[in-house]
Amino acid sequence: MRKVSLPQDVRKWVTEELNLQPQHLPHDSFFEALCLGQGASVWKYVTQHVYHEKNVRVIRGNLQWFKMQQDKEVGRAEGQGEAARRQALQREIEELKVELNQLDCKISVAESQLTSEERSVRRSWAEGEESHWRAVLLQAYRQCCAQDRLSLCQDSSSVSRHCHSLAQLCRKAEVDLVFGSESTNGSTSLGPTGPQPQVLREVRSLCEERLLFFLSLQESELKSRHAAGTHLSHEQREAAFQHWLSAVEDLLRSHPPSHILSALQHLASQQHGSLQAKLDSVDVGRDVAALRFRYDNKHLQDISREEEELPSVKSLFQDGWAEVEHALVQLERTRTQVQQQRDQLNRLRKEALLDLQGSQPQSEPLARAVFELELEHVIQAAVRDSVQEQCLQLGQQIMDRQEALRSLRSQWQSIMDFRQLVDNKQEQIHALIKANSNAKSELSRFHTEIRQFAEGTLGPQCGAVMGATSALHNSVSQEVKLTGSLSLAALNRRLIEGLQRVPADWLSISRLQSPPLNTLCQSLDFPLYRAPEQLTAQAVSQQLELRLLHQLLQLHKLSQMRLHNEEALLPAPDQQALLRQVKEADEELLQSLLPRVRELSQRSSQGLLYCAQAKNAISHWWEQPVQYVLPEMCRGGLTLQKWLQRWRLAAKALE
Repeated sequence: MRKVSLPQDVRKWVTEELNLQPQHLPHDSFFEALCLGQGASVWKYVTQHVYHEKNVRVIRGNLQWFKMQQDKEVGRAEGQGEAARRQALQREIEELKVELNQLDCKISVAESQLTSEERSVRRSWAEGEESHWRAVLLQAYRQCCAQDRLSLCQDSSSVSRHCHSLAQLCRKAEVDLVFGSESTNGSTSLGPTGPQPQVLREVRSLCEERLLFFLSLQESELKSRHAAGTHLSHEQREAAFQHWLSAVEDLLRSHPPSHILSALQHLASQQHGSLQAKLDSVDVGRDVAALRFRYDNKHLQDISREEEELPSVKSLFQDGWAEVEHALVQLERTRTQVQQQRDQLNRLRKEALLDLQGSQPQSEPLARAVFELELEHVIQAAVRDSVQEQCLQLGQQIMDRQEALRSLRSQWQSIMDFRQLVDNKQEQIHALIKANSNAKSELSRFHTEIRQFAEGTLGPQCGAVMGATSALHNSVSQEVKLTGSLSLAALNRRLIEGLQRVPADWLSISRLQSPPLNTLCQSLDFPLYRAPEQLTAQAVSQQLELRLLHQLLQLHKLSQMRLHNEEALLPAPDQQALLRQVKEADEELLQSLLPRVRELSQRSSQGLLYCAQAKNAISHWWEQPVQYVLPEMCRGGLTLQKWLQRWRLAAKALE
């Protein structure tokens, strides 16, 4: 049982006699390793006989007190001789001195052994950390070398693919293409001598696609004032241009420049022939005359009105007599309807008079007057309706004439637009002819530049690139071999303020074991396993929390004073009503908070299950020197070195 509890005794002895914090001690497995073999007897003796200097002083004080007690006993004892007592006391004093000297020797030996063991432990820890850092840095260097090797392989593969594609293009360029005779129909794929080459078809499709895009842009610009929805946005234009540009790049990669230039020259000659034929067939004077216009002194004149023939007098008389006959027929029909209405009105009037005479003879004049007024009212209403109908007819005629006027104005505007369009077409034709000749010269120049670039730049550099790739492969393997003989601690340095090259192990958070740091962490309740750059944030948060607690305390005092004042002013409470309210409040709290408490307890149990995983993650983070692997990582806008510098300044300010 003693062997089993010896590591615990050693741990307890270290905490009590050396005044070390439990969280600063190593793991229990370390104490178990110390107590194995011959070390068990040594540590057993140390725990039983080696004490701290303070405990030794206590023992010495107890011995002095024992001496005083003995002196008192000797003084009280009678019958003993002074010499015997003096000798006994001297003997006891000498024995005590010898025992104290032995204790001091044991303490000094134990302290020397402890210091040597601490040095060995620190040395072993430093060697372990050095080996771990070396392994981490070697792994990082290995990853960097692998990335460099991968990038070099990718570059060499891309260069080889480019060389292969250039070789294929050179082989294709040796083949002479025959495009056949010029044809105005560019959509056919069969010529008089056989099928057309693929490069010619692809170049024609790209040119037609670009031409259609420009035509759509022109139409959208011309129709933008009438239909705003047909206007192409900037994103649509950019997408169309990127699609066309990718197609052009594919064409340049799949065909040699000489074939592309020959195809463009063939298409340019075809377009030039078709444009020349169209220009020969264009007769502006004939087209303008067909539209009943005349082009005189750079102005279009409408001659349609001049060529109109006046109608004959006979036709005019016939039209007038037809209109008069139609008006007379309508007038006769209207008179007949009026006569019928009058007859019906007279008949109804007579019937009404007879009814009035038969019913009340005395009120006949009054009834007749009322009847006359109603009849007059009906006649005026009919006249009003007829006048309104005529007004509507006149308004409709006015609207028809305005519509005719607007149609004439629109026709005039269309004529002016057509005139502007004719001028624009002529300018575009001249510009297209000029651009075609410029494009032909540019294509020939581009072909010459591409050939010179391929022969003078790409060809000589292929061998140099392959040689550099092989040399870099060999240098990577040599650097890996030489890395094992280097001292990584000497190379791993950091620049501070751009001048000092400080070793990285000086900046390690595992070496911040100064008493001011421990005191500061204990006062701020800051755990030592956390990064030191979070110490300032912890201090600020605790300061804000302290300020909030002071405010809450003041509010609590004010509320208590106010509550006492209100209680003094309140009458005697109704205890039964208060009890009922308390019971109701308790029931409401149980109904509302009990499910929440159950849910929180369930979450707490789940959180306890993840404690082991969190502890493992924290221990892994603590064991790995992340500050050496990622020195450029920033948190809160500052790196680790800057946070350490701020922490040092804060610690000095607190001192």
